[in-house]
Formats: sequence, C-alpha cells, structure tokens
Amino acid sequence: MDKNQKLLLIFIGFCMFVVVGLVAYNVLMPKPEVLPDDIEVSKRSVEEEVVEKPQEQSKEYINVYFIGKNEHNEEVYKAVKRVYNKDVDGSKIKFAIASLILGPKPEERQRGVYTEIPTGSEIININEQSDKVIVNLNSAYVNGGGADSLYKRLYQLIKTVKLNSTLPVYLFIDGQKADVIGGEGIMLSQPLSDSSLEN
Repeated sequence: MDKNQKLLLIFIGFCMFVVVGLVAYNVLMPKPEVLPDDIEVSKRSVEEEVVEKPQEQSKEYINVYFIGKNEHNEEVYKAVKRVYNKDVDGSKIKFAIASLILGPKPEERQRGVYTEIPTGSEIININEQSDKVIVNLNSAYVNGGGADSLYKRLYQLIKTVKLNSTLPVYLFIDGQKADVIGGEGIMLSQPLSDSSLEN
C-alpha cells in the first residue's frame, strides 16, 4: 500500500467518523420545544380556521289580524304571522300596521284569508310618544263597503294594535281624531280597545 492509498483511507475514515458523530448528535441530543407562536401559519389556513358557518338567529314574529273561516265555516279574525326584524322594520307597532294595510299574501288569500281594509288605504304617519301611539290613516280606510265592512276593518286594526303595543293607541283619519267613522256614523271610543265599538 503506497502513501497515497494510506492518505485516502485516513481521509475516508475521518469523513465516516464525522458523519457518524453528526448522526449520533442529532439522535441523542434533546430537541428544543416548539411553541405555537413559533409556527408560521399561512394566511389561507388562518382564514379557513376563522371562517365558520354563521349561526342561524332565531326568528321573531308579530301577528296581524285578517279575516278567514274556522273549521265550522264561520267567519273569524285570524292572526297571521309576519317575520319581524327590529333592525330593518323599526318598531313592532309600525311594522304590524304596515303589514295590516298591505293585506294578506297571495298564498294566504288562496287559503281563504282576506281583509276588509280597502285598496288605497295608506298610513300618513304613526306617532309613537312616551305615553301613547297615534295611528294616522288616510280617508280611504273608512270609505266604502258599508257598516259591516267598516266594523270588521276597525276590529282588524284594534286587534292588531292591542297585540303589538303596550301603550294606548288612538286612531286619526287625515290628521283628525276619529270619534265618528264613515257615512254610517259609527261611534268609536278611544284609545282603541275591544270595547271601542260597543256603543
């Protein structure tokens, strides 16, 4: 074995010693603990982690009174639900009266629900005060249809407002307090209550 071969063997032996030493060092030495803050997370995975299915909020309803028939084919006042969102619809009383004036939905009409409130009836304004509510409707609300129709539409309004306001509610027509209604001269005692038409 010549001198060059001896040097080559020594070099190979040295290299093997270094490699074995490094392997042994990595295997035997304890690893530093990795903390959550040390881990780099991609932006996409953060978004996927944060984005959750929005929780479905429980719906709130108000009731509006229309007219329909019961199982004995008798005419009755029917409370019909409307989905209410205070952030969109404002106060319950305003939303309830607006829904009442709009009338039944097409699918409700198909089930025999109807209203005696005439087409053309409009809300002029609804004034909510600390001690009372004034509902001001236009004169179309009290025009036409005869006494029977007038009684029914007044009861629709009375039942709806009583269900959706804890304050006394007064009916005004074209800005005037409505003590006498329509050409038939129906007396209306106020604030509105179930006994308002019992005169």
